[in-house]
Amino acid sequence: MKKEKYEILARKYRPKSFEEVVGQKHVVQTLSNALRLGKIGQAYLFSGMRGIGKTTVARILAKALNCVHGPTPTPCNECEFCQAITKDRAIDVLEIDGAASRRVEEARDLREGLQYQPLHSRYKVVIIDEVHMLTPEAFATLLKILEEPPSQIVFIFATTEAHKVPKTIVSRCQHFEFKRISQKDIVKHLAYIAHEEKISISQEGLFLIAEAAEGSLRDAESILDKAVSFAGNNISLDDLRVLLGTVPQKLLFEVSKIIFNGEAGEVFSLVDKLVESGYELINFYHQLIQHFRKLLLAKSLANFQDIIPVNEEEYQRYRKEASDLSGEELLRYLNALLKEEGPLKYSFQPRIYLETILVKLCHFGRLVALEDLIKTLAGEEGAKSGPLEAYSGEREKSFSPNSGKS
Repeated sequence: MKKEKYEILARKYRPKSFEEVVGQKHVVQTLSNALRLGKIGQAYLFSGMRGIGKTTVARILAKALNCVHGPTPTPCNECEFCQAITKDRAIDVLEIDGAASRRVEEARDLREGLQYQPLHSRYKVVIIDEVHMLTPEAFATLLKILEEPPSQIVFIFATTEAHKVPKTIVSRCQHFEFKRISQKDIVKHLAYIAHEEKISISQEGLFLIAEAAEGSLRDAESILDKAVSFAGNNISLDDLRVLLGTVPQKLLFEVSKIIFNGEAGEVFSLVDKLVESGYELINFYHQLIQHFRKLLLAKSLANFQDIIPVNEEEYQRYRKEASDLSGEELLRYLNALLKEEGPLKYSFQPRIYLETILVKLCHFGRLVALEDLIKTLAGEEGAKSGPLEAYSGEREKSFSPNSGKS
């Protein structure tokens, strides 16, 4: 019996309509209204980080323009035009990789091909992914096409680096900036996939994946795919931590305890333990920042589990540890960690740099607040006030304008 070909989650659950797009309401609503009103642009520019739906929305827009019921904001996904676009076999929808087709000759070939009307569809749609990779000469040719655009042709450009696209091109497009997808939206979408695929995974596990994905839904789906390959359909937190190289929570609490107790000498053995265990130091550092954020949330909010799901044991531990410090102190630690994130990432000696940061944090407990310092100095000043006032009085008397008058 022939096995059914496996389809990765990112492709299987790729949105097929505007309603299914995650976290880009401002883009979806604007395009839907434009289609409903018949206000179809000649060129669109979709910009934003990887894995947030730029190419997906471009394909949905192509379907919306060419659906047998269209142009419509709700393509049927059943007619021959929608099916052809979904299966990447639509003759009138050209999807070009800007990185691979960046030469001026290929742009000229495109210009020649666009002189002809769509063969089967209502609109000929040209999607150029990573458009910023085109050469200046290719952009010049593309600009010529946009200046005198053929009728019934719509351009959709997608890029992760909009600042590299010439202003002359941008000015001729409707520019949509796609947002980084929130962890809450990613968790909700992953929970839906897990339910559909009968995958057993906790809310904490989903949040761990969303945190690692850093705003990219595609990355989150890929991590879930990898987790299923690693652990099967029953994915535990320990499985995810091994897969993602996540530092155990116990070790993060050990680090913060060393810092709060000012035990600078313990830093070196702790970093040695991290290196020996094979943890990536920059990955550990990112998790340490998240750890201090949770401490700050525990200090600032009555219940932070609504923002970051943690189990009850960890929640109580965060509350207990945060109770021994003020919000100002935790904010100071977090700010210091954030300032050193970039330099650590690009350091040629990450281990030594990390040790230096942690030792510096150990000495924060000896810092005195400015108002406390002023009070201390004022107290010392008061103790010497007798002689000082006498001296000051003599000085004032001797330099008084009226000192020589009776």
